[in-house]
Amino acid sequence: MPESKSRKKKTVVARPQDAGDQPAKIPGKPQGNPPWLVPVMLGLMLLGLAWIVVYYLTSARAGGGFPVPPLGAWNLLVGFVLIIAGFALTTRWK
Repeated sequence: MPESKSRKKKTVVARPQDAGDQPAKIPGKPQGNPPWLVPVMLGLMLLGLAWIVVYYLTSARAGGGFPVPPLGAWNLLVGFVLIIAGFALTTRWK
């Protein structure tokens, strides 16, 4: 007796179209921090703080104060930019 064509099961292998050769990401698995993030973040904040402290401690001298004497009071801006860059990296911290 002939078999009906509608009863035959077709095996279809579904493959994501955009997957390419990359492995599929697991949606529930949290991604961690890159290993450089926390040391760089803390380093920038501490460097900025140290820059400002060194400027304040040496600014009473006639030379204009270290770390970079020709900058004068602009050394404060350099220190704050370093601190702000460190805080900006905290937005990437997971």
